[in-house]
Amino acid sequence: MSPWRTRQAALDRRAVTTTALIVAAGSGTRMGGEPKQFRLLGGKPVLRSAVEALIHHPAIRAVRVVIGRGQQQRAEEALAGLNVGDLIEGGAERADSVRAGLAAISGDAMLVHDAARPFCPPAVVDRLLASLEFYEGAAPVLPVGDTLARIGETLGDAVDRGGLARVQTPQAFRLAALKSAYEQWAGPSPTDETTVVRAAGMKVAAVQGDPALEKLTLPADFERAEQWLAGRLIPRTGIGFDVHAFSGSGPIILGGVEIAHDRGLAGHSDADVVLHAITDALLGAAGLGDIGEHFPPSEPCWKGAASALFLAHAMELLRSRGALIDHIDCTIIAEAPKIGPHREAMRARIAHIAELRVDQVSVKATTTEGLGFTGRREGIAAQAVASIRMGS
Repeated sequence: MSPWRTRQAALDRRAVTTTALIVAAGSGTRMGGEPKQFRLLGGKPVLRSAVEALIHHPAIRAVRVVIGRGQQQRAEEALAGLNVGDLIEGGAERADSVRAGLAAISGDAMLVHDAARPFCPPAVVDRLLASLEFYEGAAPVLPVGDTLARIGETLGDAVDRGGLARVQTPQAFRLAALKSAYEQWAGPSPTDETTVVRAAGMKVAAVQGDPALEKLTLPADFERAEQWLAGRLIPRTGIGFDVHAFSGSGPIILGGVEIAHDRGLAGHSDADVVLHAITDALLGAAGLGDIGEHFPPSEPCWKGAASALFLAHAMELLRSRGALIDHIDCTIIAEAPKIGPHREAMRARIAHIAELRVDQVSVKATTTEGLGFTGRREGIAAQAVASIRMGS
């Protein structure tokens, strides 16, 4: 069994079902009227980055998003292609939004996360969920490094920072415990859910946080985040190439789309040269080997398999390493069938599998003017280039 299938089988045996709830109902008061969750950071909306950081974690079964009234269209545009279910309308206060989310989800555990913290390292999620075996809740924290002082018109007395910490999100909870705590809560709107759970007499574990989880609140925070992102991620490029010969009767699969043709393509899987080339380009960009290493043709389980599985796996590997995929470009080399009528369907299908926007995917076609095996109509070839950004 391949390492990927072994890992997936282990995850399927997990009894705990975890949902991540991302609170994104802010109105943008402190950002001059522009809701920060929809501002672009690193070329994409902050909300999308926050969702992508959690939706690809193997222990999270679902991600749901709470938005403000009137934000439906902007949220749908920001999250296009991501499986987040129906958007949940929140309320005027944070607690109202969290309560709306609690009413819409089920399962054993949950994460509550601020959309304004778009960079969540997978290791933080691992630490949080591990703590739920012993505590009703868990939160990531960072020590206070600066001197603390009381202020009025002038600087006042220093405050002892010993034993103090900055509390971040995501915060993890046993779902039943958080629901029970909110049912008991009678105070003002809390700034986070640990306050509610502790007020109900439950214990919350403190786990190591991460500077990447700094909250975006003011315009200067976005400038800092852009600089951090630029310094953290290095542009990388990968190239993929694949060939399959014609064999048997059609149809054929190209770019995840079934196309009528009098001949089929020979291959151990569904012989989708487009998805194979793209998968190899992505794996190459991240230095993760090639498609044959992850899905060996010698394994009977991949006989006739849909190549969408291969592309989805490559995307999972890259995102688990914090990679951002900027663009995928694929050129199909064939005399027949004609690609033009199917180009947009391929782009849409590839974008759906890879959870990208359609404008991040390019599909082109060319011929070899009758030269070579493709010119003799013996098969189809595809070449792909993937542009990504990834930490060193």
